[in-house]
Amino acid sequence: MSRFPTLTRSFFLDSPLFVTWNTIGKRGSKQLRGCIGNFEPLPLRSGLRDYALTAALHDSRFPPITAGELPSLGCAVSLLTDFEKADGWSDWEVGVHGIWIEFKDDSGRKRTATYLPEIAEEQGWTKKEAIDSLLRKGRFAGKITVQVRNDIVLTRYKSSKTSITHDEYKADAETTQT
Repeated sequence: MSRFPTLTRSFFLDSPLFVTWNTIGKRGSKQLRGCIGNFEPLPLRSGLRDYALTAALHDSRFPPITAGELPSLGCAVSLLTDFEKADGWSDWEVGVHGIWIEFKDDSGRKRTATYLPEIAEEQGWTKKEAIDSLLRKGRFAGKITVQVRNDIVLTRYKSSKTSITHDEYKADAETTQT
């Protein structure tokens, strides 16, 4: 029986999504290898294909994934849901909400940055630590003050996430071919 869900009508609906590639260590540890997504609803079939390739080959933080790396990789897909404007920078729950912030950098340009729901919890961050890290990720170079945090416009969201390792994918492919 396939590990993948049966393709239903909902598979072809539009959804905001992120695709994350991780290198899986010997003891199950994960190291980020690429992650890119979009907050605009996309057709899932083409969105998954396009963002899997984009995250693998065009995440500017990493060199492109090579075929030789595939056996050590895992891939996760997060479908984003339940977007809500927050009542301030701390109006979200670690491990429950993803956060998307909008802010102005030192030159007054609008910037955005996001962390998926699992990131703050995986890093062991408090809300303040997550926000400060997210400001840096979004290229805020100045001193992070109470006023800087209070000027943030924060949108919180949830996600439905599934993941698979290369070995699981191969095993599934073999099962469905027989």
